[in-house]
Amino acid sequence: MAANSPIDYLPVILMFLVAAGFVVTTMVATHLLGPKRKTKIKLDSFECGIAPEGNARLPFSIKYFLVAILFVLFDVEVIFMYPWAVNFKELGGLGIIEMFSFVALLLVGFYYMIAKKALKWED
Repeated sequence: MAANSPIDYLPVILMFLVAAGFVVTTMVATHLLGPKRKTKIKLDSFECGIAPEGNARLPFSIKYFLVAILFVLFDVEVIFMYPWAVNFKELGGLGIIEMFSFVALLLVGFYYMIAKKALKWED
């Protein structure tokens, strides 16, 4: 198996440069070419045709953000289990021990979350 040389990464670098160039070009073009007229109607908030009521900056409960972060955390952890399941036979006994320790660590985090009542909505 041959070692990778820096030239092997040239297509990836080129792709990132083209993508970044497209984003920068689009942002600059829309800023320069877009209309700049600001009227009271354009600056007013729009809520599906309904007249706005009150302040839109009401604070949300931290529980919403906590549940979202916990969902992402455990969802990503489950994604790490897929390569283990694909290579189950090749990993052997060491792979099983590693996966059990991984799941045990997840369960410790889950029980900590339950102990801190992170998912309890009522105060």
